[in-house]
Amino acid sequence: MPTGLKQSSSTVAIGFSVSETAANTFTQNSVDLNLSPLDREVFVVTAINLDPLAPDFLAGADTQVTCSLTTTSQTGAVNLDNSNCLATATLDIRAGGSADSGVGFTRNGMETPPATLDYIGIIATNDFFIQIAGTNNLVLKRCFGKLYGYRAVASADIYAALVQSEVLSA
Repeated sequence: MPTGLKQSSSTVAIGFSVSETAANTFTQNSVDLNLSPLDREVFVVTAINLDPLAPDFLAGADTQVTCSLTTTSQTGAVNLDNSNCLATATLDIRAGGSADSGVGFTRNGMETPPATLDYIGIIATNDFFIQIAGTNNLVLKRCFGKLYGYRAVASADIYAALVQSEVLSA
């Protein structure tokens, strides 16, 4: 348990999804956690699974689907180098200019942490955001996911620091 927090629920699994509004168009959805700021409630994230749909195979063209989960709103799908990004997943098909073959690649940003980690992030504001962006696809892409964690109550000073850090880093 992180210092300054007291667990107030058992483990909760929150399912979500995001669909592109048009093919190859960045789209973002917000997922409400229904946290109580008056009670200084935060959400301690213990694991995240992201499952994007596969990119289209187009002869001679590289295609991609990227999705990310962040604690703040973003203007594009981001990677783990963004301080507000908790998870990312990318599926690629590299055609290499060939008309009849391609190679698929999968990249994930540590969906479930090693057993030595107590948590992978703390969400101090009331929602989290899921982003998706495709590249060179003909049809809309979608990403499904599940966020695992528990609610906790923070001391006043810890809560203020967590909220300020999250909001100012947006």
